[in-house]
Amino acid sequence: MYFYILLNVLAWIIGILSIAIIFTTIIRTKSLKKAIRKQSIKICFVSLTIAFLLGIYANKTYAPHFAMPPWMQNFAPHRFGPELPLVNAVRFLFQSAQIKKIQNIAGDPNAVPLPVHRNFPKIQQIHLTAKEVISEIAPGISFNYWTYNEQVPGPMFRVRVGDVVQVSLTNDASSIHTHNIDLHAVTGPGGGAALTNVEPGETKTFQWKALNPGLYVYHCGTMNVSTHNAHGQYGLILVEPEEGLPDVDKEFYLMQGELYTIGGTGKKGLVPFDSQNLVDGKPSYVTFNGKISSQNTMDVKRGDRVRIFVGNGGVNLISSFHIIGEIFDTVYPEGAIGTGSTILKNVQTTLIPAGGSTIVEFVADVPGTYTIVDHALARINKGAWIELRVTGEKNEEVFKKLDN
Repeated sequence: MYFYILLNVLAWIIGILSIAIIFTTIIRTKSLKKAIRKQSIKICFVSLTIAFLLGIYANKTYAPHFAMPPWMQNFAPHRFGPELPLVNAVRFLFQSAQIKKIQNIAGDPNAVPLPVHRNFPKIQQIHLTAKEVISEIAPGISFNYWTYNEQVPGPMFRVRVGDVVQVSLTNDASSIHTHNIDLHAVTGPGGGAALTNVEPGETKTFQWKALNPGLYVYHCGTMNVSTHNAHGQYGLILVEPEEGLPDVDKEFYLMQGELYTIGGTGKKGLVPFDSQNLVDGKPSYVTFNGKISSQNTMDVKRGDRVRIFVGNGGVNLISSFHIIGEIFDTVYPEGAIGTGSTILKNVQTTLIPAGGSTIVEFVADVPGTYTIVDHALARINKGAWIELRVTGEKNEEVFKKLDN
């Protein structure tokens, strides 16, 4: 699983040592001609050639710091300056034994908190653990996900306008990187990120008041933010209006996300992060709830009124959310709810911006299997689909086969 990573790290180490020896020998000899004749210099040039070939063979497998390769310019803001991926690559390899392997990274779409159903505010407590794990994108293809609570997306939360929310974030001791949390529902610097920068093993807590109803994204806001989000660190929090939402029979939780991996779609083994494709906006995979072919199911009965809370973890694409064979009778565009918010009716496909959300509702009138997609249809080939199953008696008044 670590073969290409090891080759890449080895190539860098050999190359750096060889160059260091060459320059040291030249300085000590004080003569370029004499230095070149030395056996050690000749060995170093051979070693440089080997390092170069190893780097090519490793298929440009970047260091598993999974942030930015050392030769890439990056103009994002940094608190402590640009990080050196090679150093973190070595750390990753030494710490890989303690990085947890998760069998199914996908957050369960059925795991939606119950409606609030109260007419008064209260203090709510949320606790999340940032943890770096390894799990499969698809069979035989593993990735170093960065998660909240060992799942992608992180758990969904549900509060009410007026609630005071206390958020505690722990960074698991096995993590290699600093993490934090930015909740789009929060009014305050960084959405809480400014108060929750946690090193491995640390916990920090802050408090905020829910002022605005809506369905909001939360995500890691540690620099480089796009890198953290593209590893799966995002989720949703619903702030219900005082009057709540209308009752439905079934609710689901989905988030679209992008994964950028070396070697493109389908490469086997542990696939490192591809920072160049992140910057270029060319994901290898586009998924619902973190992986392809999730083992979690979405099941409803004919006649059920269904509500889906949908987010877009990004970091580059706008989602064209669509269910093949279904029409949304109600859409809350961009997750806006409460007095004065626009509600759309009879929508075929709705847009979800990166870092945004939507709420869709419909009645499951006809039994069968329905495929949920991003209707930028080429993304289906990269994994952007999940199935909804409707059981029950046929409804031939609405849908039936005619004999030829």
